[in-house]
Amino acid sequence: MAEDRVPARVPKKIILDCDPGHDDAVAMLLAHGNPDIDLLAVTTVVGNQTLPKVTRNALAVARIAGITGIPFAAGSPRPLLREIEVAEDIHGESGLDGPMLPEPSFDLDERHAVDLIIDTVMAHEPGTVTLVPTAGLTNIALAARKEPRIVERVKEVVLMGGGVHVGNWSPVAEFNIVIDPEAADIVFSAGWDVVMVGLDLTHQALATPEVAARIAAVGTGPAAFVGELLDFFGRTYQDAQGFDAPPVHDPCAVAYVIDPTVVRTVQVPITIETKGEHTLGMTVADFRAPAPADCRTSAAMELDHGRFWDLVVDALERIGETPDTGWTPRAAAATLTDPENADTAVTPEH
Repeated sequence: MAEDRVPARVPKKIILDCDPGHDDAVAMLLAHGNPDIDLLAVTTVVGNQTLPKVTRNALAVARIAGITGIPFAAGSPRPLLREIEVAEDIHGESGLDGPMLPEPSFDLDERHAVDLIIDTVMAHEPGTVTLVPTAGLTNIALAARKEPRIVERVKEVVLMGGGVHVGNWSPVAEFNIVIDPEAADIVFSAGWDVVMVGLDLTHQALATPEVAARIAAVGTGPAAFVGELLDFFGRTYQDAQGFDAPPVHDPCAVAYVIDPTVVRTVQVPITIETKGEHTLGMTVADFRAPAPADCRTSAAMELDHGRFWDLVVDALERIGETPDTGWTPRAAAATLTDPENADTAVTPEH
């Protein structure tokens, strides 16, 4: 009699649409290092900084992490209707200030990110590709408008953005939504399943000193790179928003795709405010009654902090050392330039 065999888990196919960004970089590393994720493509969009800057950052992170063999494409350089607004006070002038970044080791895909998203979704079986936007929703909205058939083919959209109780760019609006509220409105109302991993959840994903120590203990170049990201991110978050430890938002969306039990969600109708003078970009969640049976939106509310960081640390351990990072840790660079003041020397940004 043949032995019973446990079916092999099939990795979950995702497209990561991002604007690196310190937490986007961690999201890239988590998606690359977790065996339950099949990272099909990475696309970039204006957000934390201008499109050329965030695109260069994405390619630099790919080199540090050893991400090869998948297409990277640049997308929308501005929101649908509004002027560009960036988060320099959090992410710095480059969008990824802190570490010295290497030159990219491969070229961008020639396609616009919107076309890469459409082509990738249409090339796979319906219900197998999840879109994971961790930035403004301009690319995703344009893709849904340009090729409406992707809406019924996408498994779900798991996005980092919004919040049902709190904002960060205004009292009620979160940055990724408010920088292009018209795009967010298109995405939330398109008719596919949307999981909003917003501030209610991501403000629980704090990179505490204990978390930083776990990451440092991995002892690899990519882990040291994450440590430098968190050092800079922690300082700016404390200065700008008063956090003692920085909330690392974007990998929470990837963690939900890996293991939805790490995140507690609640089904609730969500609409986007596009006209309010004081409420522009608000993700309006209607909790007045139980969600109707046909509700396609849900909000993330509670994070298992320990299991979330377990996933991040495990991904870094699996990535290990990469052969061609082109990257020098800050401490090593300081030692080379000024051995007597290695502990206090500061590595310049890019």
